[in-house]
Amino acid sequence: MPNHGELMAQTYEFYAERAAAAEAAADNATLDNVREREMRSAKTWTALADQARRVTLQREKTEREKAEARAAEQG
Repeated sequence: MPNHGELMAQTYEFYAERAAAAEAAADNATLDNVREREMRSAKTWTALADQARRVTLQREKTEREKAEARAAEQG
């Protein structure tokens, strides 16, 4: 089972890849409405990637703090 860091990397990478694909589609679009739609999509995927990164970092911080508290209680 992947740890939180690996899971975040997979999720972040997925979202980042989708954002890049949407940006590429926007760059290649010939119709304005398609370009605008793809840019909105890229913005959303980028926001999801950023959120996934923040959530995972916060989770890792919380786990680290709990481990430190347990270690302090035991020692």
